[in-house]
Amino acid sequence: MNLEARIARLEALEAIQRLKHRYLNACDLKQVDSIRDCFAEGEILIDYGPIGIFRDRDSFVAVYRELACQPRVIDLHHGANPEIYLLGEDGDEALGRWALCYCNLDGETGATRKLGGFYQDRYRRIDGQWRIVETAFRGHFETSGASLQRTP
Repeated sequence: MNLEARIARLEALEAIQRLKHRYLNACDLKQVDSIRDCFAEGEILIDYGPIGIFRDRDSFVAVYRELACQPRVIDLHHGANPEIYLLGEDGDEALGRWALCYCNLDGETGATRKLGGFYQDRYRRIDGQWRIVETAFRGHFETSGASLQRTP
């Protein structure tokens, strides 16, 4: 592989990691337009198990807005340990696996929830920008309690 190809590969891997981080941060900050923009337009697959299976970004965003965009819902998503593989000759598609540690606090009751699991993603470069075209999340563990307090 020549130097240009190696640099292009590294740039693609970095762009995919930034995409996933942007998505996770947007979820925590309730930035609905940023969440929507992380996904491709048209038919995609978002499989979040008990939350639902969605075939387009707008149907997912509508459920996200209903469940998470409430003043009492405080979330923190930490994505780690990415394994990203570019596919094909042109390198415009990729697969990724991420570990997730998710913490949730109900700001009214103090109830907490911690969830760990794995994302399996498929990415596509569309008009020069990486987008998520498939994602599935499967939980690995979950705990709950009522010991955290919201910080000012």
